Amino acid sequence: MKDGPISLIVVDMQKGMKEPAAGVRNNPDAERNILTLLTAWRNASWPVVHVRHISRTPDSPFWPGRPGAEFQPELAPLDDEHVVEKNVPDAFVHTGLERWLHVRGLGQVVIVGVSTNHSIESTARSAGNLGFKTTVVSDATFTFAQEDYAGIPRTADEVHAMSLANLAGEYTTIVSAAEALKLPGSRRPL
Repeated sequence: MKDGPISLIVVDMQKGMKEPAAGVRNNPDAERNILTLLTAWRNASWPVVHVRHISRTPDSPFWPGRPGAEFQPELAPLDDEHVVEKNVPDAFVHTGLERWLHVRGLGQVVIVGVSTNHSIESTARSAGNLGFKTTVVSDATFTFAQEDYAGIPRTADEVHAMSLANLAGEYTTIVSAAEALKLPGSRRPL
């Protein structure tokens, strides 16, 4: 797919991600960096996609109608911004996102949001595999501490770093928010 305007994909920035039950996280400035990018994209009239996870599990904070499923107010979509609802980590599975991007000639995507090792990693892998020029913003994504497969506790920073390492090169380019603000491919500079 050829380069064209760049679409910002904001993944799962919902109120439930701020609940203490979500766990210990990294990148405390991620929301600020996401807002900086979102503001720049809006000022440049670049396309923005907001992805919302809608759980199939009734006791989940992301169950439809629960406060946790709502977008965080400061990162909520504007009326003219596209919203995708998903039920699995990957924003491309059964959502029409790929078609929406193709119809608009959008060959580049910049992915931000949560969580790095789940929705960000799976969405970025699909984007890369589908031929999109894919960028993940390291300081505009975050994740949570968890145990690895061997039962060893890993910090959120360790989980985040390994997830980014899984993506780097083969599926996506990893950049900082400052670097993302300088990406080429738009009709207007940021």
